[in-house]
Amino acid sequence: MGKEIKLFKSEEPKNRSEVSAFLHQIADKIEEGNVVLRKAGEEITLEMPDQLILEIEVEDEDEKNKGIQHSLEIEIKWSEDDMSSGPLKLA
Repeated sequence: MGKEIKLFKSEEPKNRSEVSAFLHQIADKIEEGNVVLRKAGEEITLEMPDQLILEIEVEDEDEKNKGIQHSLEIEIKWSEDDMSSGPLKLA
């Protein structure tokens, strides 16, 4: 398994409507092929290829003092090896 390097992280409380609005916005940016994330002086730009891997995971974790914490994780992956300028076409 390769080494993970965390490039950007954000975790903040939001209400359901705010989360939904953010997911709609990020979905639009993924469709456009360019996602820019900004927070407190940090910024990262992601060029999104045409082919992505979508991973969905639902977990329950026993947080001894807080009880059960539920999570829905949505992960989008791609490999630089898979990045191309689109399908081969004849000119």
